[in-house]
Amino acid sequence: MPLIYAETGQPQIIRKIGGTPEVKKHLEDLGFNVGGQVSVVSSLGDNLIVKVKESRIAVSDELARRIMV
Repeated sequence: MPLIYAETGQPQIIRKIGGTPEVKKHLEDLGFNVGGQVSVVSSLGDNLIVKVKESRIAVSDELARRIMV
């Protein structure tokens, strides 16, 4: 399922990252890697605050739909 639908506070494992090669590279640069752990901290409007590799990052609704958990 896309990260946008993940339950807040529950750790998830990234199964797949979709999108163009540029989008995939951008997400990898932010720390989103297949097999890595991510959890949704909160949602603000169309953005999600997620915890990945001990950092909190804001990602858009569009990017969150590309991250499958």
